[in-house]
Amino acid sequence: MDLRLALSTNEIKAKFQAAKLSSLPDLINEYENDSRSSVEKLILAAKKRLAAHEHECIRMEEMMKNEREFAHLGYVCGVDEVGRGPLAGPVVAGAVILANDSPILYLNDSKKLSEKKREELYDVITENAVAYGLGFVSPERIDEINILNATYEAMRAAVLALTLAPNLLLVDAVTIPELDIRQVAIIGGDGKSASIAAASIIAKVTRDRLMAEYDNVYPGYGFAAHKGYGTKFHTDAITSLGMTPIHRRSFCG
Repeated sequence: MDLRLALSTNEIKAKFQAAKLSSLPDLINEYENDSRSSVEKLILAAKKRLAAHEHECIRMEEMMKNEREFAHLGYVCGVDEVGRGPLAGPVVAGAVILANDSPILYLNDSKKLSEKKREELYDVITENAVAYGLGFVSPERIDEINILNATYEAMRAAVLALTLAPNLLLVDAVTIPELDIRQVAIIGGDGKSASIAAASIIAKVTRDRLMAEYDNVYPGYGFAAHKGYGTKFHTDAITSLGMTPIHRRSFCG
């Protein structure tokens, strides 16, 4: 009797579920001649998983194109910010230098990722990046210098927070003033550059976590849910409760 067929379909399913991507081809070969429909479905799913992984590797090779194009200059750093539009909370910027030889899969514009995926990628980025930095500008400072200048200030702070000095900056859409570092502005950069996407993700996760903490400090405004953006719940809360110290006066009218 073929020992492979001695295993139940549930046991085979468990093997496929526990398998790493590198083990899937061997499992597919091992059970490809098993005619049970449930096993055939497992093999089809495994092949789709491998194809999706290959597609993601190709996508990330494209996302690393700018980083590799300028790698001869030295450290290439992606920079992005989050929180320009909310009525409350800081602007947060991220700066990330990635390793060229080991791309992080699934990096993308943070707005296109689920909260769970952003949290997962935050850990991968902060553990595997060559260097990363974060910059913050408070609501008071935003009111003082306006949101555009506050954005630039947060980006500068993120770059200066790096433990390594970058040789070139890839920036989402803008050129950061007052930095004596060569820059390349990329329109839609958080969807085209791996390091800009990584910067977008760590900035977004950091700011979202901070707004969740503010929800405990200032209950009733729903900061954990809307992260300071001008939802009806939020604007109604401002009307009934007034503004908190983290509200941007210049945004709230």
